[in-house]
Amino acid sequence: MCKDESMAVGKGRNIPAGTVIDRRVTSADGYDFYLCSHTGIQGTSRPAKYNVLYDDNNLNSDTMQAIAYYLCHVYGRCMRSVSIPAPVYFAHLACYRSRDHTYFLTGRSDNSSGSRQQNEQGRVRFTRAVTVHENIRSSMYFI
Repeated sequence: MCKDESMAVGKGRNIPAGTVIDRRVTSADGYDFYLCSHTGIQGTSRPAKYNVLYDDNNLNSDTMQAIAYYLCHVYGRCMRSVSIPAPVYFAHLACYRSRDHTYFLTGRSDNSSGSRQQNEQGRVRFTRAVTVHENIRSSMYFI
């Protein structure tokens, strides 16, 4: 809910996309912020919490927040901004695809123990299952 009702947007009367909270409800001993990067089309928007663990580039907080916001606009499956940066979504999709390849090629979905030889064969099958064919390696096939 918006504190200022005139700023509320959509059916759910959510905060506007691009709203950043970096004071009062954030950690006093670390660098974190909340970013609502998308408009809540149906229901309530989901602001994401960002914790900056280490900053090699010594970016100021406004720049870091802007980068996070802009990355929410480049997701390949949606023409609107999404709740978290696209690289996070893509990593999630790639991991799920890898898991599905593993299940398909190994025929197993558990981590049951077995003999050393079975474990070695399992590692070989796993490596083969998650190795991406060179013809599609440079594409985002997992989308």
